[in-house]
Amino acid sequence: MQVDVILTVLVLVIGFYMAWNIGANDVSNAMGTSVGSGALSLRRAVLVAAVLEFSGAYFVGSNVSETMQHGLIDTQMFLTEPMILILGMCAALLGTSFWLQIASYFGWPVSTTHAMVGAIIGFGWAIGGVEAVLWGETISIVMSWIISPVAAGIISFIIFSILQRNILFAMDPFHATKKLMPLLVFIVFGTFTLSLIFNGLENLHLNLTFFQALGVALIVGIVAGLIAYLLVKRVSAPELKTPSLSRHLPQTVVSLEKAIKHLQRVHVTSFDETQEKVGTLLKEVKHLSHNLKQETSFSERTSEYAAVEKMFVFLQILSACFIAFAHGANDVANAIGPVAAVLDIIKKGTVTNASAIPSWLLAFGGFGIVVGLATWGWRVIETIGKKITELTPTRGFCAEFGAATTILIASKLGMPISTTHCLVGAILGVGLARGMRALNLTMLRDIILSWVITIPTSAIMSILAFYALKAIFLR
Repeated sequence: MQVDVILTVLVLVIGFYMAWNIGANDVSNAMGTSVGSGALSLRRAVLVAAVLEFSGAYFVGSNVSETMQHGLIDTQMFLTEPMILILGMCAALLGTSFWLQIASYFGWPVSTTHAMVGAIIGFGWAIGGVEAVLWGETISIVMSWIISPVAAGIISFIIFSILQRNILFAMDPFHATKKLMPLLVFIVFGTFTLSLIFNGLENLHLNLTFFQALGVALIVGIVAGLIAYLLVKRVSAPELKTPSLSRHLPQTVVSLEKAIKHLQRVHVTSFDETQEKVGTLLKEVKHLSHNLKQETSFSERTSEYAAVEKMFVFLQILSACFIAFAHGANDVANAIGPVAAVLDIIKKGTVTNASAIPSWLLAFGGFGIVVGLATWGWRVIETIGKKITELTPTRGFCAEFGAATTILIASKLGMPISTTHCLVGAILGVGLARGMRALNLTMLRDIILSWVITIPTSAIMSILAFYALKAIFLR
């Protein structure tokens, strides 16, 4: 009995430590987009994450937690030795936590999902052999790691391309924003509400059919859109400091800048006489663009673009709430899934196929995530927010909405995908919409290398932690 108490306390402490590390590393990735674009200060980002991460973990977190408990290794192989599985799950949590803390200390944005899946599979393979790993489920998870960033990137690319065409490249960007804003608010609130209430409130025993949930989501979206319409209607257009300096519009300069990018691509890929002619044309267009910038006082007249970005701050805060909720829903499983499995074994004395995720345990994990973000999150938050591509509220909104949508869909399907993958894919999609030159390819290379290193490192650390725990409890 005393051993059971010790093991219970041990797994809860390790689980909290794991949740703390998730908050320090992965939540920093999730909120870094908002901080990098200037939509939220670091302190406000922590407050937003505190509420929404906890809510996502509590309301939706059980779907993915069940996958992390029993979907990766064949727990039935440990029927005769449940203590081995208990120590193995504790070791997976501990090994992953060690790696995450090292990564967070150096500011590396790694995937906690990668780390936890690698740790559990590493432990199962080392103890039970190849047969202990459920390769079918594992392959589907690995495929989701590839599909999810691509999906998030595509969604973000499409949204930002639409905003570029209809707002940023419009003849009157400010009034174009006022027209489109209510529709965007409707989409964000409608999607968020549908994600929350469709099979997402099981812990409150409030289950709705899809059409009931869709009806509620549409009502919420329409109300939010109407409120946005009334608020946006009251916003006055910015005063241009030099409205009569020139007959040329700032959009003329924007179009010339786009032409310069296309000419640069042609110049690089052409040869001989063609390259020389394009080079001459490129110099002339650059000179013309420079003169028009001075003539139109472009930096001053683009105050209307600043007003557009200011209006999008509100939308990006909404999308930050969206992605914080989505992250809590998906990544709490990394800490809580193994903890729930261990507590169930301790309680029943044997290994079972499935164990219920108690509400208090989801709340426990959500609290740990919030504490981690508040105390150590600042170490990682700049990489995602500032070092992949330059972010503004419009770009940040598109990236966050695309990533959050992907994460929530995966949470509903029980797939433990990587929030880091989705966000990097989404930011990459936004960057690609502006051209390859907008991306920091060196930083992308470093991030991808950190993903590759994460899986074997966490697996090795979990195996070492297992043998250390085994030496203590099974002497």
